[in-house]
Amino acid sequence: MAARRCRKAPHELLTEAEKKANHIASEQKRRQNIRLGFDQLIDIVPSLNHGNRSEALILQKSIDHIRQLISAKNDLKHQVRDLEMLLGDP
Repeated sequence: MAARRCRKAPHELLTEAEKKANHIASEQKRRQNIRLGFDQLIDIVPSLNHGNRSEALILQKSIDHIRQLISAKNDLKHQVRDLEMLLGDP
């Protein structure tokens, strides 16, 4: 039987400084991803521009835009249904 090496648990392999550095890096990555998401919303939502940096404003205008898109989609569905009725298509 081969001798087994004594292994530390994975959480014990890092020093406190390394754990802190990893935590900071993870938090920076999370914040960068959030910023990227807000930048993408600014690019997509017509009523926003790059001067609008309030996250609350970005979210509210995004919600308004999505609601407008849903309403337009529903209007188009109704138009299609009306045209199908005119053509005799069920």
